[in-house]
Amino acid sequence: MADVMNNSTLHYSHQEFILLGFPGFRESRHFLFILFFLMYLEILVTNAMIIHTVRTESSLHAPMYVLIALMSAANICSTTTTVPKMLLGFLIYQNHISLVGCLVQMFFIYFIITVDCNILLMMALDRYIAICKPLHYSNIMTRNNLVLLTIAALVRSMASVTPVVYLASRVDFCRSNTIRHFACEHMALLRLACGHTAINKLVGLSIRAFSIIFDISVISTSYSCIMRAALSITGAQRHKTLHTCGTHILVILIVYFFRLSSSIVYRLSRSVSQDTHNLISAVALLLPAMVNPLIYGLRTTKIRIRILKRWAA
Repeated sequence: MADVMNNSTLHYSHQEFILLGFPGFRESRHFLFILFFLMYLEILVTNAMIIHTVRTESSLHAPMYVLIALMSAANICSTTTTVPKMLLGFLIYQNHISLVGCLVQMFFIYFIITVDCNILLMMALDRYIAICKPLHYSNIMTRNNLVLLTIAALVRSMASVTPVVYLASRVDFCRSNTIRHFACEHMALLRLACGHTAINKLVGLSIRAFSIIFDISVISTSYSCIMRAALSITGAQRHKTLHTCGTHILVILIVYFFRLSSSIVYRLSRSVSQDTHNLISAVALLLPAMVNPLIYGLRTTKIRIRILKRWAA
């Protein structure tokens, strides 16, 4: 009888968890609620403004502007996946979530992050063709090809995320049912596992490393070719090319810097408290989604003019 009880205990896995994101900031949770609510509101408003402007202005239906609108949609989706739950946690301190709900949230967190990075790849390809192959641009970047590229981005994102979530679903979680994070982040969930998780960590790290190396290699090659082509142009066209590419490069640097910062802090600085790490993760999630529409709205002339005309009237 004792052996049966031990075996049942050994194989027991929690099916419901508590998201305990910022226990060290409990006294400041109402201030954090207001701060993150305002950040989330700004994300919704500015990104929705970009999407609406691109959708309603026929002159902005070129691939470059459509991709900017897709990035704004990804910004809204990525923050909506986690922020409402996080805000609720600030109000009630403890947040319950089922294992299935946790895995679904994990999937969409990483899926949308990967989609965001794939959109940057598509932007790099679009600018490369526009500047280095201008005579073939209208034949290559057609609506159908843009749809195919978008589908390929979605398939690649799903192929990158599905193995990580599937392996996480095969793990028994019997150490605790308290996730010390504001969302179902992969490593935060694996801390609760009672079995071996080496394969989970290896697969997750390998996919992430391969994706980052591949993305940066493609983006660097693309913009290197663009810069060489731009330097061979004279006059106003050179300035326009460098300005447009500078906007894209600025967004790329912001996205990848904040995507990597949380992971670097987690792996290299064990002295950082869990609350601090969670706060960095939250800022890393929200700040690019806040800044990107402002950059495109201010630096992309056609979008800026249409927004001012439409919303300042």
